[in-house]
Amino acid sequence: MNPDDPENADLGQSQDRSFLDRLGMALLGEPSTRQQLLEVLRDSQTRDLLDRDALDMIEGVLQVSEMQVRDIMVPRSQMDVVDKGTTPETYLPQVIASGHSRFPMVDGDKDKVVGILLAKDLLRYFMLEKRRRARFDINDFLRPVVFVPESKRLNVLLREFRMSRNHMAIVVDEYGGVAGLVTIEDVLEQIVGEIKDEYDIDADDVMIRERGDREYVVKALTPLEEFNARFQKQFQQDEIDTIGGVVIGKFGHLPKRGEKIDLEGLRFEVLRSDSRRIHLLKVTPAPKPAKKAAK
Repeated sequence: MNPDDPENADLGQSQDRSFLDRLGMALLGEPSTRQQLLEVLRDSQTRDLLDRDALDMIEGVLQVSEMQVRDIMVPRSQMDVVDKGTTPETYLPQVIASGHSRFPMVDGDKDKVVGILLAKDLLRYFMLEKRRRARFDINDFLRPVVFVPESKRLNVLLREFRMSRNHMAIVVDEYGGVAGLVTIEDVLEQIVGEIKDEYDIDADDVMIRERGDREYVVKALTPLEEFNARFQKQFQQDEIDTIGGVVIGKFGHLPKRGEKIDLEGLRFEVLRSDSRRIHLLKVTPAPKPAKKAAK
């Protein structure tokens, strides 16, 4: 081999780099624990070898492999269900108010989940003529129920969701009773962060956003002083300094998505909440009470 040949010189440099790389790995050692791996990844991000979003998702993937269904499920008490013993006209307002696309259908009790109803399948019913609705059987359109234990790992559940093309599973406890539900979106949010919808406010410093026609989306953490100044109100409550705290206090319980309350001439509708607090509110003028007919 002629060392003066350019191709041979490049080959020699490549072999030298490979040897140095192997020597460096041998001296430094590869990560032997999850924490060491995270430290290497975070160091890569600080040196701009990995962007922040990619690092967050990698950390989310690692976290998902350690979490169980019970860590993220919607508790039984907060499940929005429909009852097979009622008509679609009865539960249609609930379907619209919740904004969900899938609902467990129960047979009188949340421990008796008989199927999963897709909101879009209700269109088939309401497109029928009234005389044909009597023969409509919603059971023909129910998706099968998938039951998973509370202890199932999220990475395993995600793989099963992908393979079966299911988007929702009913969570059962050690005695076989329904403990809650979990969706594929719940799992994905642990990896990519909260999946935003049309009501989200992107900027961290924007607490109130006007959406037109006297409709506003308001973060529940909006300070009362800022809310009062914007809407020219005088909300005040001892030891509570956010509009979300005022709304929860007036409800008397932690409201779920879709619940509404009228206060000081404004209607507050919960757009997003979890098992601990509310996150977003829709604020519109409260409807004026109907005038009583003169006697």
